[in-house]
Amino acid sequence: NSFWLDDYALFMAAKRQFNDKEWLRWPKEIMLREPQTIKDLLKELQEQVDFWKFCQYKFYSQWFKLKKYANDNGIRIIGDIPIYVAFDSADVWVNHDLFDLDEMRRPRHVAGVPPDMFSETGQLWGNPIYDWGKMEKDNFKWWQARIRNNAKLYDVIRIDHFIGIVNYYSIPANSHTAKTGEWVMGPGEKLINAINEAAGDIKIIAEDLGNVTPKVRRILKESGYPGMRLLQMAFFGGSDNENLPFNYDSNCVVYGGTHDNETLKDFFKNQSRELIKYAMDFLNIKRRRQIPWAIIACAYQSVADTVIIQMQDFLGLDNSARINTPSTIGGNWTWRLEKGQITKKLESKIRKITKLYGR
Repeated sequence: NSFWLDDYALFMAAKRQFNDKEWLRWPKEIMLREPQTIKDLLKELQEQVDFWKFCQYKFYSQWFKLKKYANDNGIRIIGDIPIYVAFDSADVWVNHDLFDLDEMRRPRHVAGVPPDMFSETGQLWGNPIYDWGKMEKDNFKWWQARIRNNAKLYDVIRIDHFIGIVNYYSIPANSHTAKTGEWVMGPGEKLINAINEAAGDIKIIAEDLGNVTPKVRRILKESGYPGMRLLQMAFFGGSDNENLPFNYDSNCVVYGGTHDNETLKDFFKNQSRELIKYAMDFLNIKRRRQIPWAIIACAYQSVADTVIIQMQDFLGLDNSARINTPSTIGGNWTWRLEKGQITKKLESKIRKITKLYGR
């Protein structure tokens, strides 16, 4: 972990020293990482730096015990890698030359996605955009180190926003919405080849939701990575919808819904009568309240190699248990499974459907 630990620990120690301010608001010499100033800062904050290293040591020790326990019991762990990193991070502070920043280290452009059926103004994520040309010069060394590290932590890696590798949405940093962005060509196969070199035998899943162009489809197919299908989105647009199970091939991962979606219970509560009727006809059920479990069964009996169902949907919970609402702040990633929520009855139901469809 030496390639990231020293810088990370110093970053965290400095954050505490400067009252949690964004690194762009630190003293200029530190913000710009002038070599002698960084040496002096490390000397001054050595005790705090050691504390943050110890925290990582404890985390990694506990994590690998947990991973071993899971693996020993036939469970593989999928780790999600967001394509972008936060601006206020050790990654950007230390590797500023790998991002689209100006001479004062401020972002020129930021990431997001354009307006769509879910948002009239699009999603303004605010993450700094990579300088892909600079990264390509050393065969994406930073990305390879990132992949190698995650390959130690997980059994399978899911690359979030895979389409951003092929073409990414670039928004001027001073924009207030994502309407002003434009699509720019990404590194494509060059980055994928570098990722594969670093990943070794680790399986990779591509989150290919969004603006899936013919080039994205071609590169995904050539990579061999399984893409994603989302049953929650299957009943829009008729029989050509690639999320309908009869349009799958086996090399894909099917979800009922992801962490970014409503729960199945409330999603179908909020749709039009026409969509609900189509879904119920397709699922061969008579009552709307049957939809969540019918969706789960539909996923299990599909040809998809892998099925992922959120525990909230097994439990039949409403949107109060939703994990994340994209482009919102506060209240996300707070839901927790509590002891006793998985009853013997539910356990039996999950076991039965798993055996029934050979999962």
